[in-house]
Amino acid sequence: MHRRWLIPFAAMVLLWSLVAQLNHSLAPHGVYLFAAGLLPVFAALRLSLRHGFTATLLAGLAAEATEPFRLPGTLLLLLAAVHILLYHLRYRFPRDQTIFCVAAALIANLAVFLGVSTVELAGHPAPGAAWLRLFADLAWSQLLVLVVAPWFFALQERALVLARVDLFAESHR
Repeated sequence: MHRRWLIPFAAMVLLWSLVAQLNHSLAPHGVYLFAAGLLPVFAALRLSLRHGFTATLLAGLAAEATEPFRLPGTLLLLLAAVHILLYHLRYRFPRDQTIFCVAAALIANLAVFLGVSTVELAGHPAPGAAWLRLFADLAWSQLLVLVVAPWFFALQERALVLARVDLFAESHR
């Protein structure tokens, strides 16, 4: 039973680590990539609420442990909200199609990025000046999500299939 949330959680931590390494490499160029909105999408659309939400919460906690946010719990709450929203809307959309999942990931990443940015800029002395830089980072981040999302969804799906998790039964719970 643990593999139903452990495998997506491990994939989320892997993605978070890869993006962190990429950000480390891009830091001298003044670019920051944000892909946290991609984390809960597969779990929300394809897993049961219990298993998917567990994976998302644990990934949110792991991400919070590595990022110094001004208000602790910001990313965790935003990821949880995105997960719950996607989970409750998933029966209205073709959630098995990659193109829909990528579109959902782009919207989720935009929402989480704007939420985190708004909270982080609340105490900034000149928030208007920072938004231009943030929108440039958002554009690069959305491009990253567009490119990485199909791989990330395929990784999670294939890992769950190899672990003998019936995704059809899991997504209809």
